[in-house]
Amino acid sequence: DWESTFFLRHLPQTNLYDIPNMSDQYRTAMKDFGKRLENLAEELLDLFCENLGLEKGYLKKVFHGTKGPTFGTKVSNYPPCPKPEMIKGLRAHTDAGGLILLFQDDKVSGLQLLKDGDWVDVPPLKHSIVINLGDQLEVITNGKYKSIMHRVLTQKEGNRMSIASS
Repeated sequence: DWESTFFLRHLPQTNLYDIPNMSDQYRTAMKDFGKRLENLAEELLDLFCENLGLEKGYLKKVFHGTKGPTFGTKVSNYPPCPKPEMIKGLRAHTDAGGLILLFQDDKVSGLQLLKDGDWVDVPPLKHSIVINLGDQLEVITNGKYKSIMHRVLTQKEGNRMSIASS
């Protein structure tokens, strides 16, 4: 994989203060960011409950576990690649989690989804969140919601960034 990453844990216990060389301003912004995304994820799970005919809060309870929900953010950088035809930015995979909220780069493309056997580009969109469903949600909904196979292609030009929270 042609990427460099770091992972911030928000729940059940944060690691924001364990990561060296991070400014207090960035820690504060990421703490606020994590809380807002957690709230958005809970709202989306309630909409899924409504769509599935389940009681409000059911999916939140399922993902709560014995120690509370696990929620974190993966910050990724995909630098320019001199031979993009020889390597993937991130190999094809599905996400193990339930619900993934992705802020992708608004200028450099690379994200693709597998749809009906073909890879489809997800264009960079400014001020948008890509909502990806993971393996756990597919299992919990007995396949009514499907986990999405996706990958990231390397680019010869441009530095691609993404922030994925789940």
